[in-house]
Amino acid sequence: MLLADVVDTVEVVSATRSRLAKIAALSALLTRLEPDEVPVVVGFLTASPRQGRLGVGWRTLTTIDAAPAADPTLTVSDVDAALDRLAEASGAGSQAERSATLRALAARATAREWDFVARVMIGELRTGALEGVLLDAVAKAADRPPAVVRRAAMLSGDLGATARLALTGTADDLAEVGLVVGRPVMPMLASTAATAAEAVSTVGEASVEYKLDGARIQVHRDGDDVRVYTRNLADITHRVPELVEIVRTLDGDRLILDGETLSLDEDGAPRAFQDTMGRFGADAASALLLRPWFFDLLHVDGRDLLDEPLRTRRAELVRVAGEWVMPGVETSDPDAAEALSVEALAHGHEGVVVKALDAPYAAGRRGSSWIKVKPVLTYDLVVLAVEPGSGRREGLLSNLHLGARDATGEFGGGYVMVGKTFKGLTDELLRWQTAHFPTIESRRTASALFVEPITVVEIAIDGVQRSTRYPGGLALRFARVKAYRPDKRPDEADTIQALRTLLPGGGEQ
Repeated sequence: MLLADVVDTVEVVSATRSRLAKIAALSALLTRLEPDEVPVVVGFLTASPRQGRLGVGWRTLTTIDAAPAADPTLTVSDVDAALDRLAEASGAGSQAERSATLRALAARATAREWDFVARVMIGELRTGALEGVLLDAVAKAADRPPAVVRRAAMLSGDLGATARLALTGTADDLAEVGLVVGRPVMPMLASTAATAAEAVSTVGEASVEYKLDGARIQVHRDGDDVRVYTRNLADITHRVPELVEIVRTLDGDRLILDGETLSLDEDGAPRAFQDTMGRFGADAASALLLRPWFFDLLHVDGRDLLDEPLRTRRAELVRVAGEWVMPGVETSDPDAAEALSVEALAHGHEGVVVKALDAPYAAGRRGSSWIKVKPVLTYDLVVLAVEPGSGRREGLLSNLHLGARDATGEFGGGYVMVGKTFKGLTDELLRWQTAHFPTIESRRTASALFVEPITVVEIAIDGVQRSTRYPGGLALRFARVKAYRPDKRPDEADTIQALRTLLPGGGEQ
């Protein structure tokens, strides 16, 4: 199949809000693919190439200077082969090899194909077609029950392989996909609520557990063979030997555990999130040792627990994992839930997760059985620049560059960039800012429109983390737009100094 056919479909999907229309367009595309093309195209559509990490970022892509092709000739297989070469490049000369591969690929691509491929490579393809939509499209194309397709994808942890199996295999092949120790499954996800009391009122009798500012892990044990996977199912076993050793001490020979990990400081307080994530990128144990907290058990010694209620799974987890179980209480009392939330926050954690005790483990699903509760911080920041949108936002100004006021002049005065966001922008806000920001333009580059720092926007964040990317030494975490604040002057914006107090140690270096 030509890559242009995939791009055509993505543009159709991006241009509509209708879930049914998205499913129809994706289904039509899937039915036209050859079997070997299915996992490749699914990887493209989810901006998760089957090769995994490619060693390519925006900085590399901006150096690629090649005249676009006039006509589409690239096939899906051509692009897949190029991504193979990018992923395999290593050692001395690998950067030059990647650049050569990218230049050759860019020269064969039309302008819109290259834009598509670039966004796939860096994981920023935004079509409004989340995995749930794509799974429904697979079910439609294969004429299989959506629930069976979703379960197979969740238990296999591989959407591309599931799509190929659904489209080329029998109904029995799909139904037989099950839980396998050593093969990661998609994690169960949580919805959100404003308070723990509200969450308990929603789910009834619940397990109320700490919500750590750590990293999600899934751990599989088969005898002495222990494998540790991230939220995205990447294998990081060799990078976290201390977790492997802890799991080998647990009371069970064949286990699948779900949990979180983070590093604690000398006083037992949680270190910053990026300290934990830094360990995921290290090839050997460092001085910052990780500690696990397990909150679910999916399999124990030949017994699958996915469909068992949480009260059963948690009882088995306590027996198996002992001291490594996530702190929590079982209660239907809103006041008890609120008390645990206060306790978790006092210990430096994010909040709590409230889980229905009678609910099964819904791998890969975000429903009302698990509800996370953590305080939302809001700050008034100033827009410094805005980037053109793509996909459904083509022709609109979208991604905002956000600045905090430097009240003391320690960062040179003015406004200090602290992050970007395109989240939370309604169609109305997108239209407004597309009309507004060109009227206050100060300069323009190929990638952004810079503006006078006079527009105040209220931003919700989950916190901040240390960063060398921005001059203030921090970056916002999970920033999203709440509202523009025309009632506020830019000199009333929040300061970089205030944001730095959110860093561990209050911003001390």
